[in-house]
Amino acid sequence: MQPRKIHLVPIVLAIAFIAFKYFSAEKFVNPETGEAHRVGMSETMESRLGLQSYQQVLSEEHVVSSGPEVALVKRVAGRLAGATGDAAKNFEWAVSVVQSDQVNAFCLPGGKIVVYTGILPLTHGEAGLATVMGHEMAHATCRHGSQRMLQSQLMQAGMMGAQFSMSDLDYDKQRTVIALLGGAAQYGAILPFSRGHETEADRVGLTYMARAGYDPREAIEFWKRMSAVGGKKPPEFASTHPADATRVANLERLLPDALKIYEASQKAPR
Repeated sequence: MQPRKIHLVPIVLAIAFIAFKYFSAEKFVNPETGEAHRVGMSETMESRLGLQSYQQVLSEEHVVSSGPEVALVKRVAGRLAGATGDAAKNFEWAVSVVQSDQVNAFCLPGGKIVVYTGILPLTHGEAGLATVMGHEMAHATCRHGSQRMLQSQLMQAGMMGAQFSMSDLDYDKQRTVIALLGGAAQYGAILPFSRGHETEADRVGLTYMARAGYDPREAIEFWKRMSAVGGKKPPEFASTHPADATRVANLERLLPDALKIYEASQKAPR
């Protein structure tokens, strides 16, 4: 019986497709960091999908339309939006407050923000809320969703190439190898990529809140409070987010530059 083998053609084709897809993708230069990234869709498409998701969330949740919580969130959102600069020049900002126990907030592409009332007790005021919202707004202005979409497309192409290359192998062997490759992709690329986005959103969000006149030292205090929420958490290598201690250490490292921005904002005419 002829030994079963791995075919190279599907792998070569997958590599060629990945290279073409990556180098033909739109390049985005983050104005806050100066770093260049490839993204999986245009800003117009991002904004369209962000608006659709925003409308769907509002149709399914209990939206709070007035009251002190809404006034607080809108006030902070307005100050932060004014501090986002060129990265959000095409955004049409909108913000909604949702009545929920969820300790959560997010900002969709195009500037559609949702804040759940469950997170407000942890913010301890405007600066804490600015930490949360600045971080979430940074995910949108840094186009993290579009970056992840491209990464997912490239990963899928690679996995398909690997799978077709093993068509002669036993099914059990195929399944074992694919599982190993999937694990390597998850822990070696996908999760670190996500943690990198979280760290970048912390960095850019800290800049936004400092520009908006919120004391960036409050960001460290907020994340310390957040570290006590949610019980036991997975180890950092298995998580989409940095460990709490890592996040706080990163913020402390970034704090001196953020404080300079904050001090300049205090001197600026209002």
